[in-house]
Amino acid sequence: MSASDYPAVPAELRARIENDPWAESLGIRYLDLRRGYCRVSLKLQPGMVNFQGHPHGGVIFTLADVAFGAACNSHGEAAVALSITISYLAAVKPDAALVAEGREKKQGRRAGFYEIDVTTEDGTPVAHAHCVAHRVGR
Repeated sequence: MSASDYPAVPAELRARIENDPWAESLGIRYLDLRRGYCRVSLKLQPGMVNFQGHPHGGVIFTLADVAFGAACNSHGEAAVALSITISYLAAVKPDAALVAEGREKKQGRRAGFYEIDVTTEDGTPVAHAHCVAHRVGR
């Protein structure tokens, strides 16, 4: 499924999701948001490295989590994370630009399943996350 296959999100909901204080404080930009889909980006900053000088895994996890949170809440019903399992696939340069793309794989009555891929701007795989959301608004 391509991004354009996911339905549009109403403007008011889009604005609420994109006004995430945590994402904003890190400099995360929303590139595309649709029902069950989100694409975000982040230009890594000097303060986002660990003691070894590599981008901190928590920053990469956060980027994936922001894409997941937006995708699973894009239906207009409140949803929270039940679990996120992330695999780190490659180390990246401390000044890399990263992109996270989240896609809904299945949405049941309450549980939703999402896959998030984090890549560099040029498409090199960095991390993959499998996420499960729980809709609390039903």
